[in-house]
Amino acid sequence: MPTLAQLRELQSIAQAGLTYTKDDYDRDRYVRLRDLTAELLAEQTGQAPAEVTGLLRIEEGYLTPKVDVRAIVLNPAGEVLLTRERADGRWSLPGGWADPGESPREIAVREVREETGRTVRAVRLLAVLDKGKHPHPADLWAVYKLFIHCDLVGSEGSGHVANTETTDSGWFLVDALPPLSLGRNLPEQVQRAVELARNPGLGVDVD
Repeated sequence: MPTLAQLRELQSIAQAGLTYTKDDYDRDRYVRLRDLTAELLAEQTGQAPAEVTGLLRIEEGYLTPKVDVRAIVLNPAGEVLLTRERADGRWSLPGGWADPGESPREIAVREVREETGRTVRAVRLLAVLDKGKHPHPADLWAVYKLFIHCDLVGSEGSGHVANTETTDSGWFLVDALPPLSLGRNLPEQVQRAVELARNPGLGVDVD
């Protein structure tokens, strides 16, 4: 069975071929390569083959990693802000996919506000991680994860606000984290990001 890294490379080859080829015969071969890759990715990730095929067919242009932005917010007690994901009932750092037209700082600030009701100011980049190089559950996409340190602005406000993605938020000691949503963040990633936030001299972690 090919690895996820190998399958993503096949997906990249197929997508680049579909983007640049001018030959109809080659286009048919690249379409078949993409669909076969989707079938194998479905086996690896446990998703329905038709769902994966549909997702890959939406992608156009040269294939690049998706970007996931996560905010590290600490309170005066040294606790880290987490939010409970509606999808699996587990906890994660506030954040999500990067949207075109927003900078990483803007995304981090918006995600904290939307998911926790709190206002923050983005301070600095802490880490850029390649999700595929860490023991997350199998994922369809190649992902770069950006961790950004944010400071609370003013009072905490009213706390969690109702939204379609999360159900709660709260403060946790880094050595007493609740069950985490492992597709979004691992305990060691949260712990390292908090360490980096507390110690600017450590610089930025980059895979």
